[in-house]
Amino acid sequence: MNLLEFKLGEILIGGTAALLLCVFLSPKFIDFLRVREFGQHIREEGPQEHHAKAGTPTMGGIIIFIAVGVPFLLLTDWDPRAVGVFGVAFSCALLGFADDYTKIIKKRSLGLRARTKLGATIVIAVGLWLVATQWADLPSTLRLRVIDAQIPLEFMYPVLIYLVLAGTTSAVNLTDGLDGLAAGCVAIVLLAYIAITFTQRDFDLALVAACFIGACVGFLWFNSFPASIFMGDTGSLGLGGAVAGMAVMTQTEALLVILGGIFVVEALSVLIQVAWFQTRGKRVFLMAPIHHHFELQAWSETKIILRFWIFAAVCAAIGFTLYQRDVLGA
Repeated sequence: MNLLEFKLGEILIGGTAALLLCVFLSPKFIDFLRVREFGQHIREEGPQEHHAKAGTPTMGGIIIFIAVGVPFLLLTDWDPRAVGVFGVAFSCALLGFADDYTKIIKKRSLGLRARTKLGATIVIAVGLWLVATQWADLPSTLRLRVIDAQIPLEFMYPVLIYLVLAGTTSAVNLTDGLDGLAAGCVAIVLLAYIAITFTQRDFDLALVAACFIGACVGFLWFNSFPASIFMGDTGSLGLGGAVAGMAVMTQTEALLVILGGIFVVEALSVLIQVAWFQTRGKRVFLMAPIHHHFELQAWSETKIILRFWIFAAVCAAIGFTLYQRDVLGA
C-alpha cells in the first residue's frame, strides 16, 4: 500500500467515523436537551410557519464537534494547517455555545453583547493568523487565483483573516434558518476543499475537512426537515470557522467568494435589505435572509433547501474549476 492509498483510507475512516458518531450519539443528546427544555427560541418577526418549531432542541453543534474531534484527534499527524482549522472552528463553536447558553439559560434573547462577540472574534482571528504565519509558515499574501496574481499584505494580513473569519461565520449563521440548509451547504463547500487539499497533497487538511463533512451528513439525519434538533450558534459559528480556516490555510481567501457563493448570497441579501430600507424606506425582499423571501412566496421548505444545495454545489464546482485552472497554468 502506497502513501496515497493509506492517507485516502485514513480520510475515509475519519469521515465515516464522524458520521456514525453523530448518528448514534444524537438520539440520547436530543432526549437530554428535551428533558432540560433547551429549546429553540423563534423570532417574532420570522415567518409564521416557524413558530411551530419553538422548543425544538438546539445546541446540536456540540454533537457535531464531538463527532469531528474524536476521529480527527486520533488520526491526525498534527499538521499545523489542519490543527489550525480545527482550533479556529472549535474556538468559534465555544463562542457560539456561550451565545446559545446566554439565550437559553440566562433568557437573554439577543445572546452575548455585540462587543463581546467582536472581541472574541478578533482574538480568534489573531490566533489563526499566528498559526498560519508562524507555525504553518504561510506567506502574508492574498492570492487572486482567477487572474493568477498575488498581493503582498504584510501587516494587513491579520485584517484580511479577521474579515474572512467574521464574514464567513456570520454568513453561515444567517444561512442556518431552514432545517438542514446550513449543514448541507457547509458539507458541499468542504467537499470542494477536500479536492483542493488533495491537489496540494495536504492529507491532514483533507482529514479535518472529511471529519466535518461526515459530522454534517450525520447531523442531517436529525436536522433535515422536519428537524428534531437545531445546531444553534454552537454549530453555525463553529462550521463557519471551519470554512474560514480552510480558506486561510489553503490560501483561497478570495476564491471563497465563489466556493461559498451560497453564503455570499445569503449575507448580501441582508445587507441589501437593510441598506435599501434605511435609504429608501422600502424592502427589496419580502424578508431577509433570502431563503425567507422564498418561503413567503409559498415555496415549500424542502424545495428551498434542495435548490439552495444545488446552487451551493454549482458555486463550489465553479470555484474548484478556477482553482484547478490556476494550478495547471502555474
